[in-house]
Parts: sequence; structure tokens; C-alpha cells
Amino acid sequence: MTDATINARKPTYSPSLRTALVLNGTGTAGAYHAGVLQALNEAGVRIDLVAGRGVGAVSAMFAAVDGGAKLWEEKGIWRGGLTRQFYRWRPILRVAGYLFGTAVATILLPLVLLVGAALVYPIVLSLQMIEGGAGVALLDGYSEQLLAMFDSMSLPTIFPWLVVFLLLLLLAVFAVTVLRSLRSRRRARGAVWWQILVVPLTPTGVLDCFTKALWELIRGVSVTERPVGREISNDYTELLSDNLGQPGFRELIVTVHDVDIRRDLVFALLAEPYREGFFNSTDERGRRASETWDLAGTARAHALDALAASVSLPVVTEPHLIAFAPDSQWRGEVHRAADRVDAITRILEEVLNAGVEQVIVVSPTAELSGPHTLSAGRRDARGRVGEYLGAIEGASVRDAVAARVGHFQRLFLIRPAHNPIGPLDFSGAYDDRSDRRQSVVELVDQGYQDTYRQFINPVIATSGE
Repeated sequence: MTDATINARKPTYSPSLRTALVLNGTGTAGAYHAGVLQALNEAGVRIDLVAGRGVGAVSAMFAAVDGGAKLWEEKGIWRGGLTRQFYRWRPILRVAGYLFGTAVATILLPLVLLVGAALVYPIVLSLQMIEGGAGVALLDGYSEQLLAMFDSMSLPTIFPWLVVFLLLLLLAVFAVTVLRSLRSRRRARGAVWWQILVVPLTPTGVLDCFTKALWELIRGVSVTERPVGREISNDYTELLSDNLGQPGFRELIVTVHDVDIRRDLVFALLAEPYREGFFNSTDERGRRASETWDLAGTARAHALDALAASVSLPVVTEPHLIAFAPDSQWRGEVHRAADRVDAITRILEEVLNAGVEQVIVVSPTAELSGPHTLSAGRRDARGRVGEYLGAIEGASVRDAVAARVGHFQRLFLIRPAHNPIGPLDFSGAYDDRSDRRQSVVELVDQGYQDTYRQFINPVIATSGE
């Protein structure tokens, strides 16, 4: 089922229906979301509820408290160049890489000097033809350096000290890793070396950037000190709860995946009468009570946990640890939580449970609908991971929308026809079709333009609303 078919089945939009905006995607998808939010805000489209997974959950949390401008402004997160530090290599791997590079450079230095002699000779010859003294001086100086480097006393002195120095640094890195693992709130099985090698990326830069922007949104840019996560969570949920129903404030649903119990966790803040039905409904096994968490009630301290788990990628980053209260369903346990790339079906299910009648789904992954649209595969690690994440997201969106299109009175899908930027390409990516490099800022513009082209002009304008 193509995007055009989905939107053509129910082409009219009604502001009288309860409407949800569902933001799906990982990493750079947040740039596309920012453009979509900007366009919807300009057009005055009424949104009652925002929901999301991955970085879409982060975008939803900003949009819920009238903070979308923090995402799309010129000096905002996605246009202001703040995303280059997102999902960097873990510090331990960066240190190991620097050590390895230093060792290789030091070992190759004598060989480089030896090869350089072949370049020095024609320069010396040219100088001798112009002014003999300069050529002789250069040749003598270079010869002295070369002889000193290959002296029988130099090599035995340099290399043992280099090896000892690198070993001490590696031991220090290993000790830091061991100490951090001992201080963790969760035990881990297996050798400590696996902790260094298996998880290559860190979400710390992403979390710090969004947390800072969220805190500025709550307290203002003049505040210098940032409190602990629990205080930010409480202030955020209080701000949203007190202003529900006001212009720019919307109900919120965020989904993450609990790795330990193998279930999704649904964090929501809803208005009455939808709140009672959403959290009080039960299934046959009573699982829903352990999966749904009321951000306006007992889970108000977990808002930042939901954000942190949403930006924790499966496998390539460490999962976020959520410490549940002793009087909660999980009795003070600490669970590992992360994003689930194909959770769009669960989001649409929860949006339906929240009484939504009309839904707008946003996905940054383009669907290849015919031949001759392939692009070259990526060789780099980040690009290859991004390709698989994008492929899973694209397939899950197609299946989820096709399965749920009949459950809502109206369902609209906004997605690009072509997007060369992968989920982890925060510095941009090369586009085969246009033979140029495309930036993340252009992805913001693309989201803005796609919203007008696919939704506002053909749907809102023709509906007369």
C-alpha cells in the first residue's frame, strides 16, 4: 500500500475529531520532525495528542509543551549545528583509537623519513643549481636527522619506552572501565573486555543536548544550573499537567522497550476522560498495568527516563537504567530500557486506546516503490547500522499503517519521496541522485516542504477548514 493510496482513502480533515500526531524515527529523523512541526504550527493545524518513539519521542515531548521552536529555530537544535556531537564513539574507544594511531605514527616515523629522502634529493639538486650553499645545508641537516633516527642507540631506547607507555595507558583505560562497571546499578555477566568492545556509541551527547534545551524551556535561558533528572521530570510533568487544554500544550504518549521483561513501556500524560480509561483498562493477564505509566501520577518522576531510553539505540549503545519506586509494580527493581525500532504498531495501538479518531503519521524513511531507485551501500560502520535501522523503520511503518488504516476515521502519512541521510549521518551524507552532499539542515526544510505538499495543501486547503 503506497503513501498516496493511504491518503487518498480518507482525504478530508476535520478539526472536530480528536487528532494525534505520531512521530516515528531514529537519530536524524528529529530534523525531519522539526520541519513537520514548523509547518503544522504555521498552518494552525489542531493537534490534541503527540506520540512518538526513538527521537520522535523527544520531538513529541517538546511539541507537547509548546517547545517545537527549540527544534526548528535557526539557533535551535537541528539548525544550530548542535547535533555533530550526537552518538559519538564511546570515550574508551576514542582513547584506544588515539593510542593506536600514536603508536602506528611513531613506528612509521623512521620509514617516513627514509621515504622522504627520495623527495629531498630533487629539492637539494634544484637548490644547488640556484645556490649551492642552501642545498648542501639542507642535505646535511636531513642526513643528520636520518642517521640519528636509525642510530643503534636510538631505536632500542624509543620503542621499549613507547610500548611501556601505551601499556600503562591501556591498563588505566581498563581500570576505569572496571570501576564504572562495579558502580553500575545493574550487574553484568561476561568479561569486562566485552563491555569495551561490543557497545561502540554513546547517547550522552544526545541526552545532554535535549535535557538542557528542555530545562531552558521549563525555567528560561537565564537559568545556569541544571538540576538532577528527577527534578526536571517533575517540573516537566507539572508544566504539562497544569497547562493541558491551553494553546500549544498537548497530551503525550511515549513508548520504549524494557529489555529485562521483554515488553514495551508506555509513558503517557492524558486529559480526562481519556486518562481513566487508558490506565484502568486491563487485559486477561494483567500485563497492561505493568506496561502503562501515568506521567501525571505515580510515574511523574520518569519523564526524563522515557527521554533517555528513547535515545538509547538497541545493541550499539548502552540501555538506559530505570529505577522503579519500591511501591510500584516492579518493587524497586532497576530495568534496562531502550528504543524499539519497529514499535510504530504499538504506538498506533496506544493512540487508539487514548480515544484518537484522526491520526497524522510522520516517518523520515522513504519507500522504494519501483526499480532503478537503488543507491550504493555504505561501507562505514555508522552508515551500515543506519541502513539497517532505516530499513526496519520503513517496513514497520508500511505494515503498521496498512494494518491500522481502517481503525481510525482518518489517517494521513507524511514521508519523503527520497532521503539520502541515514539515522546516524549527523554531519550529512552524499546523495547519489543529486551528486552532492546533503546536510541535516536540508532535512528540516524537506520535512517542512513535504508537510505542505502532502498534507496542508492537498488535505487542509481542500477540506475548507
